Amino acid sequence: MRSVGTVAYELPVELVLSPDLSVPMHAALHYEADDPYAVRTVFHPPGQDRTVEWFFGRDMLAEALHGRTGQGDVHMWPATDAGRDLVLVALRSPAGSALLELPARGVESFLRETWSVVPPGSESGRLGLDAELAQLLAGN
Repeated sequence: MRSVGTVAYELPVELVLSPDLSVPMHAALHYEADDPYAVRTVFHPPGQDRTVEWFFGRDMLAEALHGRTGQGDVHMWPATDAGRDLVLVALRSPAGSALLELPARGVESFLRETWSVVPPGSESGRLGLDAELAQLLAGN
């Protein structure tokens, strides 16, 4: 789904519990032109009424299609399993950790849509930092 300045995309995701066991779930990727560097990702863990929300850098997600990226609590890298191209996402928080498999084709499609809303390299122009700074300096 897409409205002006917004991209929303649903992806099937695998929550990896062990090398031999994973659980299917869904993730919703959201992009807003007003926050041009961020991708909000909402995971729907199986058997739970609640969702888990993480924010990723759009550039990080794009880099993960071709190589390892990340720092701190989020790391991503490309992988292939049974002929499927994937983006693996390792998340860590005080509540625990998770390893997720996202379909690379879906991630790439989502990113292409976001790039049509805000092309790579033009993000800073969407922030209105000059106007905000001028307003701060004027004391308003």
